Amino acid sequence: MVVLISVDGLASYFHDDPKANLPTIRKLAAEGARAERMRASTPTVTWPNHTTLVTGVPPGRHGVLNNSYWDRAKGASVPLIPDPLFNKEEIVKVPTIYDVAKAAGLKTGAIIWPASRGAKTLDWQVPDCFSNSLWEAHSTPSLLAEFRAAKIPYERQEEWCKAPGGGIPRDRMYAQMAAHVITKHRPNVMLLHLVELDHVNHQKGPRSPESYEAVAFQDEMVKQVLDAANAAFPGKHTFIVASDHGFMPYQQQIQANVLLKKEGLLKVEGTKVVERKAWALGQFVYVLDQPRRAELVKSLAAKLRALEGVESVVEEKDFAKIGLVTQEVDPRMPNLVINPKQGYSNSDTVAGELLVSPKSEITKGAHGHDPGHPLMQASFVAWGAGIKRGAVVKEIRNLDVAPTMAHLLGLEMKNVEGRVLTEFLAPQAR
Repeated sequence: MVVLISVDGLASYFHDDPKANLPTIRKLAAEGARAERMRASTPTVTWPNHTTLVTGVPPGRHGVLNNSYWDRAKGASVPLIPDPLFNKEEIVKVPTIYDVAKAAGLKTGAIIWPASRGAKTLDWQVPDCFSNSLWEAHSTPSLLAEFRAAKIPYERQEEWCKAPGGGIPRDRMYAQMAAHVITKHRPNVMLLHLVELDHVNHQKGPRSPESYEAVAFQDEMVKQVLDAANAAFPGKHTFIVASDHGFMPYQQQIQANVLLKKEGLLKVEGTKVVERKAWALGQFVYVLDQPRRAELVKSLAAKLRALEGVESVVEEKDFAKIGLVTQEVDPRMPNLVINPKQGYSNSDTVAGELLVSPKSEITKGAHGHDPGHPLMQASFVAWGAGIKRGAVVKEIRNLDVAPTMAHLLGLEMKNVEGRVLTEFLAPQAR
């Protein structure tokens, strides 16, 4: 059994931070293997990076391009987070580790894994959806019956998603669910997504007192799942604890849509956008005036690079270098990618005249930056069956996780861009 737990937003820098209370995860690293940093994929947000973790290919290939994308034909933003519209087969274009495992006759499970809604190759599933109606429609029916019998309060999902302090009981419930599936069903592949640290880092800033409290809580949830596996199947499982991206503190925001408005590419009446010739959505900038596309891409790239707070702007000609494809290959793709500097984040607002917001006295947290930035580096720890004790590697890529999981199961992920992390493997597992 290989268990992958994603602690959303657990930046690599927490591991060596003395204020971060991580006894379980550090023990797993000491008794197993650790990467000092794991490079995330562009864009450095939740949905595409979780999909990269389980496919071994970047977003341009697996198809989950962002948390949302701009539909050029409909003239509207389409949300992928938190799986409100699409089943897995509609958006994930390549095989996942659980697809490969299921095809080999193995058993699979996932609790709250992004972009897995309705996956036909998950034997036991609870999707990462907020509403109770979607939960009940796409969860494994027999599993919900088991949760009911075990008094795991799945019916409170929507309530906790809406409540300001709902993240802690939600994650506690998710850990209970994962422990239940592991103990009762022993899947060969088990995926779990924990979310509270990401929420707190956004609201209060990473490495704030509240952030450190959330770090300790997430470690407790990892221990709960680990203890269940150790009790049920000692010595017969591998645990991987990873994250999807790092976290950046910020006090200012780059307001690219205000720039587009000043350039005459957006028309706004009151608070409503009534015409778009270009549009910024997170890190992505879409040029919608197709006859002037080449001209606008060039001019906007230069103007965006000149903005305070912009670290870099990636043009289409360089998309292949960052794991993306162009609009010709996938019409959902943008034409430019903005990477903010440290201390800044991207905003989609069209309000006002400022291209960059004034510096706030309040520090919040964001991701959606260059994955090469030290603060954007994700975490990776592996422990248990097949893992070499005490192995430490400076840097890996999140592309490498799925191929390594497959290898530990005696399988192979084909046509991937990641590699098997042989330096983490015990001799008998190589």
